[in-house]
Amino acid sequence: MLGVIVVLAAAWFGIDLSTSGEATSQASSSATTTTITSSNTPTSESISSNSDLNGDSCSMSELPQEADEVVDDILAGGPFDYPDNDGVRFGNYEGVLPKESSNYYREYTVETPGLSHRGPLRIVTGGSNPTDPEVWYYTSDHYETFCAITDAEN
Repeated sequence: MLGVIVVLAAAWFGIDLSTSGEATSQASSSATTTTITSSNTPTSESISSNSDLNGDSCSMSELPQEADEVVDDILAGGPFDYPDNDGVRFGNYEGVLPKESSNYYREYTVETPGLSHRGPLRIVTGGSNPTDPEVWYYTSDHYETFCAITDAEN
């Protein structure tokens, strides 16, 4: 009876009772990829810890219609729907985007219809000129994953 309790407790707490330890080392060394899909957003795989976008890209036609309005506002220099939050420094604290200087990235809110708050959708741009960004990224999950927007200025 005590053996059953020990096994159940080990399973509950995720303790590996194998004698070789092989399963533990394999599990800890493998990477996990998560795919997040929404009807109005492109599929984005999670970015690896080396800040490489893994080739994930998206076109404006794959993004919500509201993203077009945000791109137009960025290129025009505003005005923005959330002036206290849009066009401000994005710190890339998550380390998901490529490492750049601290003032390289800026974030902008993409409206989510039906929500009474800003929601999770963002466009993040990078470069020295706010109205002519060098790079464009979109996130549908509040900075967990990104895709590089290939045609934002077309």
